[in-house]
Amino acid sequence: MKRGALIFGLAAAMAGCTVGPDYQRPDIAMAPAFRSPMAATPLTASPVPQTTGWWRAFGDPVLDRAVERALEGNLDLAQAVARVSQSRAAAAVASAAKLPAISATSSATGTMQSLEGQLGNIFSRFPQFERNNAQFDAGIGASWEIDLFGGLQRGNEAARAELLASTAGIIGARQMIVAEVADAYIQLRAAQGRLAIAVALEGSDSHLRDLVAMNVRAGLAPRRDLDLAEAQLKETQSRIPALRLIAEVQMNRIAVLAGQSPEAERTDLEEATAIPSGASVSLGLPADLLRNRPDVIAAEQRLRAGNARIGQAISGYYPKFSLSALLGLQSRNLSALPTASAGTATAVFGLRWRLFDFGRIDAEVASARGREAELGAAYRLAVLRAAEDVENAAAARFEREAQLVSMSAMVQSLERSVNALQAAHGAGTVSLIDVLGAQRQLSGARDAAAQLSGEVSRAAVSIARAVGA
Repeated sequence: MKRGALIFGLAAAMAGCTVGPDYQRPDIAMAPAFRSPMAATPLTASPVPQTTGWWRAFGDPVLDRAVERALEGNLDLAQAVARVSQSRAAAAVASAAKLPAISATSSATGTMQSLEGQLGNIFSRFPQFERNNAQFDAGIGASWEIDLFGGLQRGNEAARAELLASTAGIIGARQMIVAEVADAYIQLRAAQGRLAIAVALEGSDSHLRDLVAMNVRAGLAPRRDLDLAEAQLKETQSRIPALRLIAEVQMNRIAVLAGQSPEAERTDLEEATAIPSGASVSLGLPADLLRNRPDVIAAEQRLRAGNARIGQAISGYYPKFSLSALLGLQSRNLSALPTASAGTATAVFGLRWRLFDFGRIDAEVASARGREAELGAAYRLAVLRAAEDVENAAAARFEREAQLVSMSAMVQSLERSVNALQAAHGAGTVSLIDVLGAQRQLSGARDAAAQLSGEVSRAAVSIARAVGA
């Protein structure tokens, strides 16, 4: 740093300025609205995002209880709370550094002088020489570093920003937990629904296989028809273990999210119910993500802390001033310690200046600026990824709903076809094999519809998580 600039900066700091750049939020270009056709009115903005209870819109009391258990017992959330406690303590330390420190001291010292040593050999010849000595001290001291150039202030700013980042981490953990529980619950109910369809289809395929076997034995059908019917039955049976596995995995997932062992009681989950549906969360505006997404909030607070660390490093160029004082009592006789004659006082005005260490300070400032640049890029990336999450979730919800509408119409058409075939079979114009084949096609469509219904509900969960609800 040039000497003239240093002198000017010193003069400015003496006038009460805090060195280092003041934080300004990076200017990030945000689209006026999301591209998705689902884009609607913005969410109610709040400086601190809150878990809104959006999952209650599913109207499923079992899901509500699962979420409540997870919010009470989740261990990821417990870790986030512990991290906030650490950050709060660090912020308290940084804030206390700006205040005077007061301490009390006392001591009692006893010494015995060697008679063979150099001093003892000399002083022992004097008649008033005392080989054994005692000294008693008591005092109160105070010290204060005058934050003339704002180094301590910048450190305090950084610590407070890191505390806010940790606090946002708690909110983010809560949102993640709720979304994970809801997603696992929806997958569980979808698997159970598809399992019921597969079990019903297994019965239908088994009946078809038996009919074909009778026809083969009667010489009315070739052997390949029986092989085909047998293959269809085995294919249906192979789905059942896979669907049971999905259900088991999701129940284990819900238990662990609640901080419980997978063997915990889960009767309410094992009893199959309908796939929850109907929940919807407004996309809001892209700018809302800056206020509602905990990861974006945390990224900005870390950037704010990095900016403050630059000022903290720059303060190393300037001298540090301190005041310290000591009021105490000192006496060789304990009984004389409380008297006025034992009083002692010291006052010190200190100055410390790393005058010939500017090369190291330059490196510290450069490191702080590099860290701030890294955090700035991380913040911009967090904003972009947040917008990407919303767009992807909204697109998934929109397209899955369109698929579900088409599949539901297909199911209705196949149901009418099966009903017509059953009536024709009653009239003797259509074989039972034709009816069972149509029922198999209907079961496949119902399975696809159940899977799509689950995907639509999961997309609603993804939207809630993406917008920071």
